[in-house]
Amino acid sequence: MSESKLLRGTFVLTLGTYISRILGMLYVIPFYALVSKIGGALYSYGYGQYTIFLFISTAGFPLAVSKFVSKYNSLGDYHTGRRMLKSGLLVMSIMGVLGFLLLFSLAPFLAEIVLGGSGDEHGNKIEDVILVMRMVSVALIVVPMMSLIRGFFQGYQSMGPTAVSQVVEQVVRIIFLLGSSFVIMKLLDGEIATAVAFSTFSAFIGALGGLAVLILYWYKRKPYLDQMLENSRPASVMTTKEMYKELLSYAGPFVFVGLAIPLYQYVDQFTFNRAMVRIGQADVAEELFGMVNLYVPKLVMIPVSLATAFGLTLVPTITNSYTSGDFTTLRKQIDKTFQISVLLVLPAVVGLSVLAYPAYATFYEISEEGGRILRWYAPVAILFSFFTLTAAILQGINKQKFAVISLAFGFILKMIFNIPFIVWFGEIGAILATALGYTVSIAYSFWMISRHAGYRFKFFVRRSFLMAIFAGIMTLSIFIVTHLFSYTFTYDDGKLYSVIILLIGVGIGAIVYLYLSYRSHLLEKLMGNQLDRILSRFKRKKAVEH
Repeated sequence: MSESKLLRGTFVLTLGTYISRILGMLYVIPFYALVSKIGGALYSYGYGQYTIFLFISTAGFPLAVSKFVSKYNSLGDYHTGRRMLKSGLLVMSIMGVLGFLLLFSLAPFLAEIVLGGSGDEHGNKIEDVILVMRMVSVALIVVPMMSLIRGFFQGYQSMGPTAVSQVVEQVVRIIFLLGSSFVIMKLLDGEIATAVAFSTFSAFIGALGGLAVLILYWYKRKPYLDQMLENSRPASVMTTKEMYKELLSYAGPFVFVGLAIPLYQYVDQFTFNRAMVRIGQADVAEELFGMVNLYVPKLVMIPVSLATAFGLTLVPTITNSYTSGDFTTLRKQIDKTFQISVLLVLPAVVGLSVLAYPAYATFYEISEEGGRILRWYAPVAILFSFFTLTAAILQGINKQKFAVISLAFGFILKMIFNIPFIVWFGEIGAILATALGYTVSIAYSFWMISRHAGYRFKFFVRRSFLMAIFAGIMTLSIFIVTHLFSYTFTYDDGKLYSVIILLIGVGIGAIVYLYLSYRSHLLEKLMGNQLDRILSRFKRKKAVEH
């Protein structure tokens, strides 16, 4: 396959994934208006369990199938890839049904644990949590099969089916989620629990939409795929056992690294309410849990998605450099990946932290607790970004096991310190425990990258320090602007005033940071040709206007 076609496919998949993530972040704004903080907590209980059971049901197979099919296709053996598809669909069907039955059956037991004594009189009832978990469990019947078909297409370097199905799945899910919530809450004057139950059921409806797209692609591409099958070299002599042994060797790292954020949130599900009850805050535990586990992370993940989408485009080149033994180029590529991530994420998280109160008020409602949680949570976004990037780099240099070990270290620390930190620091303790776990994971990953890629962090630290200075100046400019506004109005005077403060604060901060980065030639050094193309287009447009 030509390099241009491969890059185009990567771009299509990245774009589809990014659009899907953005849609997945934006829907919570109207959803919050419909079901409030308690509804958000209830939604998290159901969806958090679903995410973990989905990872268990798929066991990393979809991405592993992509790698498996790609390997044998490159050898001209299309029979083995097709054999894996047929066998894999059967396995995923069985795993999906087992996952559904397990979550459906365990719902009463899990519901009692996650409420931790905070429910009933102060918030959600145990039967509400059971209902939500059982409604979302139905999606497990469909999603594993859909994910496997996506992996099969990706193995042929065909990214369009995955990208389109992801977007369609998300659009269908959100339409059903918001539509059902609106009808139940506004037209039928129903219960929040009923609205949230149908909101989680939207995962099944969305999956049907995504699966329908993949089936259409299959019938459209089948003549071409069958032709490749006819021209295939003889199939590799492999028993089914040998085939799955190879597949599982690929699947392990994918399943563990992809579980990072869901695992951390899973710890919060089982410990947050219990710890809040212990310190006498049972009456607000679920409302704060909804903020910590759903609403605030959705805002924080916006800059994370941007940086990782940008940084991960460099990972395939890192893999090529490592495979070819060009360690000089490899170290430069790692350095650039890290620097671009800091360049994009640092100003975003600093700005979001400084403007936390008007930001939360703009997207949700005026809330002292929401603003405080967002202020503490925003800096953790840079840790999310670097965990994703370091894990991808370790996979790129064929050191996947260290990514798994780094996750294990961080996860153990999260489990150990979550309850003590919540007891000591209230709801902020859950954020601090997450930050501690990710920091240790990243430190270990940095050490492994340095050791196995010969990478030195000296230049990266110097550049990061420079960017931190720019972010500091940006912060000062935002503080000055918000202080001047305080003589006229503040964010708690109303949502409109919050929007004004947020937009002007973001605008001033972005201008200051970009100006300093441009004048110092930092943008030019990191963005290179991309920046030259943007500037040349701007200059041509300006010349035409004059």
